[in-house]
Amino acid sequence: MDISVVIPLYNEEESIPELYAWIERVMNEHQFSYEVIFISDGSTDRSWEIISELKAKSEHVKGIKFRRNYGKSPALYCGFEQAEGDVVITMDADLQDSPDEIPELYRMITEDKYDLVSGYKQKRYDPLSKTLPTKLFNATARAVSGIKNLHDFNCGLKAYRRDVVKNIEVYGEMHRYMPYLAKNAGFDKIAEKVVHHQARKYGESKFMGWNRFVNGYLDLLTLWFLSTFGKKPMHVFGFLGTIVFIIGFLSAFLIGADKLWCLAWGIPQRLVTDSPFFYIALTMMLIGTQLFLAGFLGDLISRTSNVRNEYQIEETI
Repeated sequence: MDISVVIPLYNEEESIPELYAWIERVMNEHQFSYEVIFISDGSTDRSWEIISELKAKSEHVKGIKFRRNYGKSPALYCGFEQAEGDVVITMDADLQDSPDEIPELYRMITEDKYDLVSGYKQKRYDPLSKTLPTKLFNATARAVSGIKNLHDFNCGLKAYRRDVVKNIEVYGEMHRYMPYLAKNAGFDKIAEKVVHHQARKYGESKFMGWNRFVNGYLDLLTLWFLSTFGKKPMHVFGFLGTIVFIIGFLSAFLIGADKLWCLAWGIPQRLVTDSPFFYIALTMMLIGTQLFLAGFLGDLISRTSNVRNEYQIEETI
């Protein structure tokens, strides 16, 4: 199969038929073999009924229905598991991503041999409350990830070589950092393509700009930590804990030594417990011990966690 189109959605009943008809037209014009995988992320409208109707009419349609709303990353994860195409295209269901971009994205993967091609919505039709946080978010993501040639990490329109989606794990809300996840997995041939962005035709955006920026920033810190220390949390927590404990221990030792020296020479000296530095030293020793134990527990958890990508799927067609 040439192409798998993976489309996560939440309450997009108005746009689904139009989007599929558009994809179908593009695929037929270029004679691609393809499948379209819709993932209904706990939709409460008629989205799943419409997907079922499309499935009854076309063998190219597949559908996954979540029992409740999990988020875009879980939807992509399950869609990637089902994908069979040599090239996997992701896009949003709100008609802001143009299926006319698919042939060129496919060519860049198959002929230019990129692992991942990310869309760049250079001219956007979103409100300022969404575009300004996006610019700040992308600048931060470029600095942390080291992928300097991407301007729009969060663009839903992306193309992947099949091996990429089968070898990366997207969970939580890490869909914003698919290029970063791919890079960490060893797929570093990453390109960007300017794509057409359309104004939303139906309904309203499901994401608020500033809230998305704050969550994205926290997720970026998480991903940076996981990519750097995720397999060895003891290296960071154990190191910090050891340093803090040693500083606290040396401080307590010096306070005690100073007290003994004063007693030996008959110099008046207040009680050790009357010194605030004594309690600061003890606190540092306790914090150091806790950090060390945190690193130890982190190592244990990282070795035993195996259920973070289990989701309740109500129906698959």
